[in-house]
Amino acid sequence: MRCDKARYHPAMAKKTLKLFASASDCEVAFYDAFERADLNLMMTGIVCIHPGGSRLAGTTAIRLSFTEIFSQGPNARIKVGELRNHQSQTLAIHSVYESFTVPDRKENLPPVLATNVYLLTPHGWRMILHHASMSPQGTTVEEQGVLRILH
Repeated sequence: MRCDKARYHPAMAKKTLKLFASASDCEVAFYDAFERADLNLMMTGIVCIHPGGSRLAGTTAIRLSFTEIFSQGPNARIKVGELRNHQSQTLAIHSVYESFTVPDRKENLPPVLATNVYLLTPHGWRMILHHASMSPQGTTVEEQGVLRILH
């Protein structure tokens, strides 16, 4: 994904640290900020991989990428579902399906599989990884025959 570095300078970033009491609260805030195309609220992760994209590391690279994605403003609704999670005292891993709907678009977009990793910090839960990829043939977990319990 090409990023236009002229559109963003690190000095433009506003540092807003919200205290998230749970990884789920952090996840809800991430997707809410995504729908609103609010970069300042999204910039909590340190690694991000978009569907079909390369690994982006660091706030500047991630911000540049989302700046390009949001260049047309907020234009999608996101339904997050089929959560599978594992959580310890300081780390949470969420695997979800992201279903995007775009107004004025007739065909449905295939769902996206996403893995979100959260770390409990002194400032509450923070997303440290968002990795998204296209779902094979746009299927759901049940259609793929994936069991909820592995062992």
